[in-house]
Amino acid sequence: MKFLILLAKAGIGFVWLVLLLNIFMPFPGKAAIALYIMTAFLFFMHGLQMLIFIGAFGDKVKMSRWERWSILIFGIFALLDIRRKHMM
Repeated sequence: MKFLILLAKAGIGFVWLVLLLNIFMPFPGKAAIALYIMTAFLFFMHGLQMLIFIGAFGDKVKMSRWERWSILIFGIFALLDIRRKHMM
């Protein structure tokens, strides 16, 4: 399970790399616009996950600063990793 979570985090990291590259060196045509929309959507959804999780379990689970920010970067895969570390 730990290997699969790491593999998924690597995949999400690659997605973020492509999305951030598009910000600094936009892709040609309409692809750049689509990637801007995907960047905003991914950032919004992961931010919402982070706020909901910290709001619900922030006082029950002692997380490091990196674990809190990793939810914003990796989303559900960071939550699965935190669950595996702290709640099982």
